[in-house]
Amino acid sequence: MKLYQFAATPSCRKIRIFLWEKGIAIPMVDANDGMALADWYCELYSHRMTPMLELEDGTQIGESIAICRYLEALYPDRPLMGTDARDRALVEMWERRAYLEGTAAIEEIFRNSHPMCAGRGLQGTADRVDQIPALVDRGRERLRRFFDKFERQLGDTRFVAGNRFSIADITTLVSIDFGRWCQLEVPAACVHLRRWYADVASRPSAAA
Repeated sequence: MKLYQFAATPSCRKIRIFLWEKGIAIPMVDANDGMALADWYCELYSHRMTPMLELEDGTQIGESIAICRYLEALYPDRPLMGTDARDRALVEMWERRAYLEGTAAIEEIFRNSHPMCAGRGLQGTADRVDQIPALVDRGRERLRRFFDKFERQLGDTRFVAGNRFSIADITTLVSIDFGRWCQLEVPAACVHLRRWYADVASRPSAAA
């Protein structure tokens, strides 16, 4: 199998951290041509998004969390998606919150404000989709709620979904770093979230 990626994107970084933490090596192929997906990749994968894991039989698995779930089943050592039914549910709950309330909020801001995204307000399509400036303000309000919610959670736990590092921490880290790239910093008042960030960001997988 091989993994197609657009290295600069948060979803592809999430996969790379996951692989590093699991100790898995998979051949990677850059699917971009500069700051856009390459034409050959869009022909190969009609959903026009990365990452995409292609299996030996030609099966194409898109969406980062689906890829992680597949790899977790193949390589159960060093579990990152929970250890029993309860733990798996809590990890998935917090991972989805990190993505939907963090990454997606920043994506809304980025897609509707950055000059690079003019006419590309939505990913995964070749159709022109104009930016909507009003969504920038909504995205900022969504992000504020994300910071507040995760600050409360991390006041009680070492890691996002409990006392074990998991895919929920990876998604939260990637969300926050995507925000920092967009000049959206964690508020100074979020002391627990900042403590967690300093801890997780210092892991070798995050640096790699």
